[in-house]
Amino acid sequence: MKAKTIQQSGGDRVFDVVNVLLMTVFGLVMLYPLYFVVVASFSDPAAVTGGEVYLFVKGFSLRAYETVFREPQIWLGYRNTLLYTVAGTAYNLLLTIPAAYVLSKKNVPLHTPLSWFFFLTMYFSGGLIPSYLNIKNLGLLDSPLVLILGSGVSCYNLIVTRQYYATTIPESLYESAQMDGASEYRCFFNIAIPLSGSILAVMALYYAVGHWNSYYNALIYVRNRKWYPLQLVLRNILITEQDAAGLLDDAAASSDAVAAQLERIYLSYAMKYALIFIAAAPMLVLFPFVQRFFVKGIMIGSVKG
Repeated sequence: MKAKTIQQSGGDRVFDVVNVLLMTVFGLVMLYPLYFVVVASFSDPAAVTGGEVYLFVKGFSLRAYETVFREPQIWLGYRNTLLYTVAGTAYNLLLTIPAAYVLSKKNVPLHTPLSWFFFLTMYFSGGLIPSYLNIKNLGLLDSPLVLILGSGVSCYNLIVTRQYYATTIPESLYESAQMDGASEYRCFFNIAIPLSGSILAVMALYYAVGHWNSYYNALIYVRNRKWYPLQLVLRNILITEQDAAGLLDDAAASSDAVAAQLERIYLSYAMKYALIFIAAAPMLVLFPFVQRFFVKGIMIGSVKG
């Protein structure tokens, strides 16, 4: 028998066309800023400053990148951020996954108080000064460990992971293993962990992006420049360049000095886009490799049954 084809009504076809058009426009609006950053970073600094760059590279130039990468602090910042991202993400997962597994078990003693213990921190925190004093008392000030151990568990990530374990892995699977003599530890390591590939990828991506983009904790707790993460290094370079470019004295400077200073102003504008691209590129490269896990893991718990 031939399968019956479903005929769309005129209203359905109109809806599909309008939906595709709206999603296309929405996608272009979301992607254009990233595209513009890339195009502007490879364009002539004077053209970027003059607002002449829109859709295509104008006056191809690598001067912005050459200026940025001449800074030795950039490479040190990359090294530090890679260390903080890898070690910090591993530390976050080490705390989040077991905690989520325990909270997914309804028969755990004090299950409700434990859940509220975590969830209340989503709405209330101790504040900056108590946090600073706590970090100081732990001896973590001006240490790379503060950027790894300073934040352990994101409660939102904990909720998503708990929901994964509660709705995806059947309880009967654990019960069968326990009837054969498996302990709770064995159920966790031999059943839960092997079946957690998608949620592990999602949580790893969430935590890694958080560590990669973080600069505030380093700004508060780290003073030694050799431990600065990449984002803080880029911030300082950008501020320094803009401050230096703003010191233009037309009356006292010669025409050559004014021209050189104007050139530096143009370059500082182009450097902004180069810095954004340098900071975002590793995460943009990483995302396609975990996208299939991301789509599957983030939908966990959205539909039950």
